[in-house]
Amino acid sequence: MPAGISIFTLSALCLFYVLFIFSSVHVRSQHIDSHVRLQELCYMCGRAVQTGSAVWNLCLTAGRIEGRCCFRNNSSEENNIFGLDLSNCSLSHIEDLYEASAAVMIDLSSNPISNLSDFLFQGFNRLTHLILPIKLECPGGNTSWDKVMVKRDTRTCEGQRNACNGTGQMSWDCPENSFCKPYGPGFFECSCAHTFHGYKCLREGQFPMLEVMAILGGSTVVLSALLWVTQRRKAKGI
Repeated sequence: MPAGISIFTLSALCLFYVLFIFSSVHVRSQHIDSHVRLQELCYMCGRAVQTGSAVWNLCLTAGRIEGRCCFRNNSSEENNIFGLDLSNCSLSHIEDLYEASAAVMIDLSSNPISNLSDFLFQGFNRLTHLILPIKLECPGGNTSWDKVMVKRDTRTCEGQRNACNGTGQMSWDCPENSFCKPYGPGFFECSCAHTFHGYKCLREGQFPMLEVMAILGGSTVVLSALLWVTQRRKAKGI
């Protein structure tokens, strides 16, 4: 019996160790992929931020320049793009700017872009200045911005408005027990109110983390026991 318990315990520990290693490798892989995508975005034009541009002026006092990106200095968010200048890059289309979702200023002017996806700036809650080629409309429409200015060949969208009207309270667009949160120009998302969770925020109380972990732990123990019994029978049959 002691030997059986020892093998059973060893099997469980080995399974937990494998799961831990797998999760660690997965997290590290995601971090590396994010860094690669960040570098690709910042250096996709092959030149640095243009001197005298809006992003250049923003970065003079607020951070450092790397390629076409501006990063904050001495901040907990120093690895987040603060400003992005992709002006005059000969871009005909843009598929993804997710790595710049924390930016407050983005310049896409002087590019032959014919249209942009309605969801390109979804999640860009901090974006307050967006400079576009004149033929493009501000994402979310003019009503999603405090000011829209047209000058020469550019359209500037300033001051992103709160899609929830700034109330932060219950919204008729959100289910009961939830509240509205802005999620980029023209977008919002519904978050469960305190103590509510689950589908449509219908469950009340804290998320049962201990119960979930107990179920997962129990499943792992049962799986390990079955594995041990199976191997034990095979060993006896030899």
